[in-house]
Amino acid sequence: MIADDGPLATQKARFAAADPLVPAPVALPDGETLTAATPAGERVTAVVQIRHHEPGAMDLLWSAERVWQLFPFPGQTGTEGMDALLRAWRHRMDGESPGPDSACAVTWPSRDAPAIRAFLSHGMVPISVLAVRTAPPPPPPGARRGLTIRRARPEDFEEALELTGETFAYSAMVAYHGRDNAKELVAPQLKRNLGAGAPIWLAESDGVAVALADCGWIDSVPGSWAAELLPPGRWGYVNSVATRPGSRGRGIGQALMAAVHRDFHVHGATGTYLYYNPPNPLSSVFWPRQGYRPLWTFWEVQPASALR
Repeated sequence: MIADDGPLATQKARFAAADPLVPAPVALPDGETLTAATPAGERVTAVVQIRHHEPGAMDLLWSAERVWQLFPFPGQTGTEGMDALLRAWRHRMDGESPGPDSACAVTWPSRDAPAIRAFLSHGMVPISVLAVRTAPPPPPPGARRGLTIRRARPEDFEEALELTGETFAYSAMVAYHGRDNAKELVAPQLKRNLGAGAPIWLAESDGVAVALADCGWIDSVPGSWAAELLPPGRWGYVNSVATRPGSRGRGIGQALMAAVHRDFHVHGATGTYLYYNPPNPLSSVFWPRQGYRPLWTFWEVQPASALR
């Protein structure tokens, strides 16, 4: 663990300058301390944590089995400090045997442009972003003939699971973490959420389910994991949205999300947030059009040994 809070203070200043919506860090993480120096001799520091996900864990839907996570504290050193820490991390990884299902990962404010050059130079890619929407909902779109949007019920489980499977099948082509057993991993939680009356929405065209929005509520309060990523408040969470391949491009997803945003707004949401993959040619276009903008970017390289 880092011995003093000097790096924490400079981290707060850097985050605030990059993006006022990014929460200020409140504590230094535990883990292995890594230090480096810029060409000008400025000392920078970081913490490395290692995570291992067991077979059957839900985390495997979006994560490698073994992950080396870096928490950098580059202060106000711009690109140079981040580059120095990534070079030190690369040398530290020489002593590991990570295996193929592994990753080196960093989560960093999306608008901190000076850090991006360092990430790219070391072989990292922006595999995911946490994006937020804080605008009021748009006016209801005009009625679409034959299209009905309603809350999903427990008896919709099979159709909801099939649509969820469409999401993971497509994502497997454009992201690292394709899992053959994705539907099997997600099924128990989906069934529980439907039974609990979670805000899961179905769009039906002439009585046939063609799109799904699996959503929930998250409270960002002091001491919670959400407070590390989101401003304070009660946030609507869009877990996944799926549209049948033959129904894409017809405005169904937009109509579905308009209903979701109105419902969250009526029930007092501070805003809504979600994760999407920048390499995904559908979601990277769709979500900005719905008013979402990146807050955090998840930089990653797989396998972990590929870090440059």
